[in-house]
Amino acid sequence: MPRQAVIIGAGPAGLTAALELLRRSDIQPVVLEASENIGGISRTVRYKGNRMDIGGHRFFSKSDRVMQWWLELMPPESLGDTIAYQGKQRTISVPANSPEEPPLRGMGPLTVDERADDLPTETVITASAPQSSDLVMLIRPRKSRIYYLRRFFDYPITLTANTLRNLGVTRVARVGTSYLVSRVHQIKPERSLEDFLINRFGRELYLTFFKSYTEKVWGTPCDRISAEWGAQRIKGLSLSIAIKHFVRSRFKRKSTNDLAQKKTDTSLIERFLYPKFGPGQLWEHVADLVQQKSGEIHMNSPVATIYADGQHITAVETVNTSGERAHYEGDVFLSTMPMKDLIRALAAGGAEIPANVREVSEGLEYRDFITVGLLVDKLSVHEPNGGLLKDTWIYIQEPDVLLGRLQIFNNWSPHLVEDSSKVWIGLEYFCYDTDPLWKMPDEELKKFAIAEVAKINILRAEDVHDAHVVRVPKTYPAYFGTYARFDELRAWLDGFENLYLVGRNGMHKYNNQDHSMLTAMSVVDGLIAGHVDKAAIWGINTEQEYHEEKR
Repeated sequence: MPRQAVIIGAGPAGLTAALELLRRSDIQPVVLEASENIGGISRTVRYKGNRMDIGGHRFFSKSDRVMQWWLELMPPESLGDTIAYQGKQRTISVPANSPEEPPLRGMGPLTVDERADDLPTETVITASAPQSSDLVMLIRPRKSRIYYLRRFFDYPITLTANTLRNLGVTRVARVGTSYLVSRVHQIKPERSLEDFLINRFGRELYLTFFKSYTEKVWGTPCDRISAEWGAQRIKGLSLSIAIKHFVRSRFKRKSTNDLAQKKTDTSLIERFLYPKFGPGQLWEHVADLVQQKSGEIHMNSPVATIYADGQHITAVETVNTSGERAHYEGDVFLSTMPMKDLIRALAAGGAEIPANVREVSEGLEYRDFITVGLLVDKLSVHEPNGGLLKDTWIYIQEPDVLLGRLQIFNNWSPHLVEDSSKVWIGLEYFCYDTDPLWKMPDEELKKFAIAEVAKINILRAEDVHDAHVVRVPKTYPAYFGTYARFDELRAWLDGFENLYLVGRNGMHKYNNQDHSMLTAMSVVDGLIAGHVDKAAIWGINTEQEYHEEKR
């Protein structure tokens, strides 16, 4: 009888694990999704023919393996049979049996192997011709800017005439001076995100562009957020690197279809792949493949109870909104559910939770997320030629509004908008589920959001045709609260021999979807090899060598 893997969550990590198991092993996956949506936060929300990307998902990774995985499922629309991604020719080899073979250069082998440093580094990602004109990846230009003082600034900040005009010569001089001071007097050790940012950008630039926005996102002072957040999200970016990138980009000629950005920090990429109908299209396709290959996916099935025999998980129980319960036994268990909920489910199953573990778990914090979609005739701001702004994201740094970011869905993919004569935008708010904003009725929230974006001169309220509200709880695992004691929780959970934590909430790590996929792939690699190195899984997106090594 084949072994069975119970996978909690149908987001990128859970679905990647399910498809990898079906492709490469005899382990049968059963995916349990708490909601009615496929893809987790990487889903596409449909509203009256329009589509919303919750949080914005650029399909770009410096992991050859992830890029190959995506393009096998959804080939590029406009390139031939191959995509030039990291240089010359090498085919991606996915390890099947050898525990010594690295599943990904930079992610770390399953066991230590000195051969990892000898692997070739240049690659052509192969892609078949599209089977459908709809099931394709578009190559989209990436443009993001900062909106501050009712003006647009380049993101990242560059020393252009526009920046000088917007900031003024005096403030620019202060920025330069404080940056030089920060290079000479580095804060050691870096205990907080504030320390991390000042060391890389100088105090003046930190106070101008980072402090207020970051605190708007996280709802807590930067000096109370762990420096680890910066290490995971923007480790390779600094003012000097941003300036060098700007200079290179002005003098280097590029092909519009070339994704060879190996030496470019992920925060600075200029082109990315994007599913024609939004990120959820890819994950819905993966879910279809899982079911076609005899895997199971059960929607509206939140896990309420997890049963264990000592250090061995034996089964889980789900309960739906009608109170109906279902019991699932398994040999292997992968969890992407929030760790706080995981501990509660183990307690419900009779596990003895140490007091310190329960304390750390209950003290973990999450930042919740609201997107208000607005369908408008036009924006009050535009490109110099009068056309629609080309930005995908705009970071709203204005302190007099709660609005954090603004997406222009037309620029992610024109196919997200039913009527091409309209502008379809997403206003993004960061909050806690205890905040008045989260509890505000939808109609009141729509009016509030429209008033905010009109206040900062982005649009006129009378140009808004329609609006839609989407709330996503526990979107961002926070690096404060009891996070400083996180290792106590991790060590206890790692003691369960057949339980593997993967994905953003499953590991309480602010991962991108490619990082989440890699954690799932690593578990599958280990299961096939006969040994899962949990330390290697936790190492993904800690040092970030897999996508920030400069070769």
